[in-house]
Amino acid sequence: MLVRVAAIVDPWEARLLPSTSIRIGLVVPVSGVLGLVGPCAINCAVLAAEELNARGGVLGRPVELVLIDGGRPAREVAAEVAELVGSCTIEAVAGTHASDVRVAVVAAIAGRVPFVYGPPYEGGGHAPGVYFLGETPDRQLTPGIEWLAGPRRARRWYLLGNDYIWPRLVHAAARHRLHALGATVVGESLVRFGEAVHRLDRVAAARPDAILLTLIGSDLMAFNRAYAAGGLGAARLCGALEEHGLLGIGGDGTGELYASMGYFRDLPTEASLDFAERYAARFGQDAPMLNAHGHGCYEAVAMLAALSGRAGSLSVPALDAVADGTVITSGRGTLTLLDRQVRHPVHLGRAVGLDFFLEKPFH
Repeated sequence: MLVRVAAIVDPWEARLLPSTSIRIGLVVPVSGVLGLVGPCAINCAVLAAEELNARGGVLGRPVELVLIDGGRPAREVAAEVAELVGSCTIEAVAGTHASDVRVAVVAAIAGRVPFVYGPPYEGGGHAPGVYFLGETPDRQLTPGIEWLAGPRRARRWYLLGNDYIWPRLVHAAARHRLHALGATVVGESLVRFGEAVHRLDRVAAARPDAILLTLIGSDLMAFNRAYAAGGLGAARLCGALEEHGLLGIGGDGTGELYASMGYFRDLPTEASLDFAERYAARFGQDAPMLNAHGHGCYEAVAMLAALSGRAGSLSVPALDAVADGTVITSGRGTLTLLDRQVRHPVHLGRAVGLDFFLEKPFH
């Protein structure tokens, strides 16, 4: 039987109200360009916490979640997390949000508490007590690039993303791989949030066979809506498109919109089906749609519990000492930490209306 918990919406309440629980700072965007991610991410983290509490909690104590809006500027998020850590209000951090926020949070907590980061990221960035569950560019996007540049014969590529660390480093990796494949980058743009659609004419003028999109959230949706409305036909490979984003676009009928992710709601596996059933049983059939970014918050909370269970502590040195080989089970199946990150197959999904048809997994 699940033990119901509620995310503490206002961190000030957590500061003021004493608790014997282990409080995890849950950093997810509930505002800004990634605000659409928030509802599913919160639900998935709550489900993980409730399942843990039904099994006795973490280190013999119940789990509570302190919700921190990760959609604000990175410095604001980091300052709030640092204050919550410094006041001993939270004992760990988990979340899904943009990489610039992650970099600032890692610097702010300075290894004082563990931090598990759920979504795809640009690689590197290792620091004491930081654990990565998402895919790096070589694992996430290189297989899709090779598939489109190979069997699909996409030779001319345009790279378009938001202007922050993840798109910059993904583009660097993509340029290297495309060059090795004999393909050509015919243009590249990094844009501020809210300006993606202003690059549509420039992209069209370059006449690409394929576009690598490292736009996120509402920018990714706005560009894809405008692109389809313009009747343009290049293949689009996205690094941050999931089910909510596809719904926000209004679906796709071109047959040329792709997403490469470690998790899709419709993965035809026992682990995925079991997770979807538990999510629907807890939050109802009309709950926010399952997607990779939300599901990553389930994994992040579960991984914190697994790490502390092996170490018998939430001390960062103790966790780092036992991190390799730590295992959890999620909608993706069995995940194992190695060098404080997870390596797991990704799936290439092609948008068909409002759903993804999974072309193939890449190992």
